[in-house]
Amino acid sequence: MLVSMVQMLRDAREQGYCVPALGCGNEHQARACIAAAEQASSPLILLVIYEVVPSFETIGGGVLRVAEEASVPVSVILDHGKTFEQVMHAIRLGFPDVMLDCSALPYEGNASRMREVVRVAHAVGVGVEAEFGHVGMGLGTGETADHSVYTDPDEAVRFVSETGVDALAVSIGTAHGAYEGTPELQFGLLAELREKVPVPLVLHGGSGSGEENLRNACRMGVAKLNIAHDLYCGALRALEDADFTGNGAYDLYNVVFHGIEAAAAHAIDICGSAGKV
Repeated sequence: MLVSMVQMLRDAREQGYCVPALGCGNEHQARACIAAAEQASSPLILLVIYEVVPSFETIGGGVLRVAEEASVPVSVILDHGKTFEQVMHAIRLGFPDVMLDCSALPYEGNASRMREVVRVAHAVGVGVEAEFGHVGMGLGTGETADHSVYTDPDEAVRFVSETGVDALAVSIGTAHGAYEGTPELQFGLLAELREKVPVPLVLHGGSGSGEENLRNACRMGVAKLNIAHDLYCGALRALEDADFTGNGAYDLYNVVFHGIEAAAAHAIDICGSAGKV
């Protein structure tokens, strides 16, 4: 069933668990993630990035249809939208939630753009996520986690009040993509953010952040945990272990499916969302 993440995240915040938000680049990957969520009776969010997929219209539309067929609540969100036009495209396509990432801008630039998105999205019942503070990139991207800017709790409260966003991605030490080593998350900062910020908190850059770090973050108030790189690693591990001799190559997509499914199931376990449907 396709739903907005707004009530889903409110429930997670109130009940002390987290909803896994899993990167999705095609329909096959979406089906694997949904299979894991259905097995665990977990709510699920699927992330689609505009520039990553070859056709946002085709891939985004396919993921929406798969989500509609699911037996558990599934949201599909435009992740890290770069422009107002991308956000409008996602809304027209039927996405129940969108994110415009203006976190690299100064406060007023971020806030003014988010106010515009919230005004339009809320008018048609679409939820909105913003990022305040900046989550940097990991290895091989030309940027490092050191480029992250931690979220200021008092400024975050002001930002939510002035924009009306439904969920807020915060920066506490994670980075997108692969790491060298394991990051040191700022749990004191997370505790203060959870206490002060009135909307559900989102943590980007979950892949490679350390299992215990992530379990703690979910217990301490993160309501949405974004994971993508770990899913691809799960597929690669499954491929490495598979036997493709003879006619084994015909099983290629099944192997990839189950590798992603296993990684998604692990993410659900970390989030503590199993049985929450």
